[in-house]
Order: sequence, then C-alpha cells, then structure tokens
Amino acid sequence: MKKFLFPILCVLIISILFQVPAYADMGPKPSVSVSFENLDEGPCYATLLAKSDSTGPYSVHGGQKEHIIAASGISEDIWRAFAGYDDTDGYYFLWTVWKVDVSKKLTWGYYPPDTFKILLYYPDTGRFAVSGVCERYAFDSYFTADASGGGSYDMTVRKSYLWLPEVISLVVRIIVTIAVEILIALLFGFKSREELMFIAIVNIVTQVILNVLLNIINFRSGLLAFFIYYVLLEFVVFTIEAVVYSVFLRKRSVKAKPVLIYPLYALVANAVSFGAGAFIACFVPGIV
Repeated sequence: MKKFLFPILCVLIISILFQVPAYADMGPKPSVSVSFENLDEGPCYATLLAKSDSTGPYSVHGGQKEHIIAASGISEDIWRAFAGYDDTDGYYFLWTVWKVDVSKKLTWGYYPPDTFKILLYYPDTGRFAVSGVCERYAFDSYFTADASGGGSYDMTVRKSYLWLPEVISLVVRIIVTIAVEILIALLFGFKSREELMFIAIVNIVTQVILNVLLNIINFRSGLLAFFIYYVLLEFVVFTIEAVVYSVFLRKRSVKAKPVLIYPLYALVANAVSFGAGAFIACFVPGIV
C-alpha cells in the first residue's frame, strides 16, 4: 500500500516545484490592494512609489499627462504634487493616483510594482505621508496601512491576506469531493465496510494533498494557474488511484468484479469530483 501511495506525495510536490506562473496577458494579473486606516480628515490621494522606473505600461516617463489625469479623475494640481515628490530612497512615481478618502482602499490590478512604498497626499494641508518599503508576497497581495504613523515612517503597514476564505474553500472542496467519490463507489457496487474504508482512506490522502497544493498554487500564481494545475493534478491523481484500486481494492472486494471496473470507477469518480471542485472554486469564497 505504501509503495503506491508514496508517489502521490512525490509527484504532486514536484509539480509544484516546477510550476510556471500563468502571466499571459489574456489571463488574470497580479494585484496589490491596500486598505487604509486612520486617514486625516478631508480629501486624500494615494499612489505606490516603485523601486524600478517602470512596470508593465507604467513608467516614470509617463505618457500623455492629460489622459492620465482624466483616467485617474484628479486635477492637474494633484498630479503635479505627486510628480514633484522627492523620495529619500529614490523610489519612482509612475503617474498613477487613487482618491482614497472615501473608499479607504486602492487596488493596483495591472502589473503592480514588486517593491514599493505607499504615498499619501492631503491637498488641504499639502502634507505627504509615506510608508516603509513593501514587497508583493502573493499573486494577489493585500496590505493594511495605518496612517496614524509609527516608527520612522508616517504609516505602519502589515500584510493582510484573506486566509479565512481560503481555508473555508479548502475544507469544503475536500469534504465534498470525498463524499462524491464515496457515493459513486456505492453506485459501482462497492458496499462492504472494508471497501468503503479503503476508498475513503485513499481519497483522504489524495484529496488533502491535492487541495493543499492547489491552494499554494493559487496563492503564488493566481486563478488561471489554479485551474491549469487542477486539470493536470487531477489526471495524476486519477492515474495513481486507478492503479491502487486495481491492485489493492480488488483484493478487498467481497464479490469479484471485472478488472476494468476499478480504473473505470477511478475515472468516473475523479471526473465528477473535478466538476464539483471546480464549481466550489468558483462559488465558494476564497478562490476568486
């Protein structure tokens, strides 16, 4: 039994180590989202100052100023204030601004900088507030900035990734897929306690490893990579389960069944559980 289950861990972990991030322009893009706390009263604008002088279409050299001002919904005076800001560490203003006093949030959803500072500007007082250096840590990176100050900077920033929805989605996917595969096992005539216990154990091992790795992929590379690897890893799981069931479940069957029943059960069970898991990934908070 161990000889056949051990490759599950090896194959799935190797697939993680050699994954290629899905950054094709047609797919989802990395993002940086910042939520603000304790902003000063009155209008407030924010941007991310980048360590590099460009990222994707954004550049320190900018483009058509009028177009950028219109797209950001800001006045030329606001734009000039940010353009004239001189960062002590040489970080760059990439001509992108958000008004945050009402929304209390900015989201840079298209080629955000990897290393950046958060800069606030209060036009009523002419005051700037800047954070320390931050770095993207996930495909979708979430931060909370406390503008009341702290330490050497005007803002204290902490990572605030949404772990709870991810955990909920993970647990629900595992429970549902195992339940689905047990139900299908009954339809295929696997009804003895020994058979069902064996199927449950195999599924607990495969589904826990599979779903944990899928959550890691989603964390690192986003939704597109999640679904690509979901298909690939489900095929790996099907292959391993087909072999394990053909060799070991067959020995535990109370009544002899045709040899092809075992890989056929693995195929049907994994196809249905894949559909159920994809549905959950779309409609249970945590994956999207």
